Amino acid sequence: MLLAYAAAVLDRDLRTLSREIAAYVDERDLWRVVPGVPNSAGTLALHLAGNIQHYLGARLGGTGYVRDRPGEFAERGVARAELLRRIEAARAAVRAAAAAKVDTSADFPELISDARIVTGDYLLHLCTHFAFHLGQLDYHRRFVTGDGAGVGAVRPAELGSARPAVDAG
Repeated sequence: MLLAYAAAVLDRDLRTLSREIAAYVDERDLWRVVPGVPNSAGTLALHLAGNIQHYLGARLGGTGYVRDRPGEFAERGVARAELLRRIEAARAAVRAAAAAKVDTSADFPELISDARIVTGDYLLHLCTHFAFHLGQLDYHRRFVTGDGAGVGAVRPAELGSARPAVDAG
């Protein structure tokens, strides 16, 4: 059950990531680096998509994705359409993991920083890691575009278990 809940959160946040990327009016701003902020929005999008495709897709969902983490931080000028394609690929990786038979009480199938970590614990880490970078990207967008409007991030109503309330009265 934990995997299904984590997958719902990550799918929602990947949809938010797509809205953030789409909200940059000038595509060049996706790659602007501002003082004191080491990563551009494009870099963060590549990192988040690669991270999810690796840990959920390849490791839990068996997708065969091969990650190039250094490349996630080295690529520049990737077109918005390609960023959105990679985000959609990450959503597919989340679906693959959610469909897999995964024991969340067992160790994650890869060492993490030379340590064994229980899968359920690591799933929660992946969700918070994603949210951390999504917040960075949101502030980057607001700073470089001057647009303070939100994109409807982290909407609870977009979670997989959300359903209309039934009035008991």
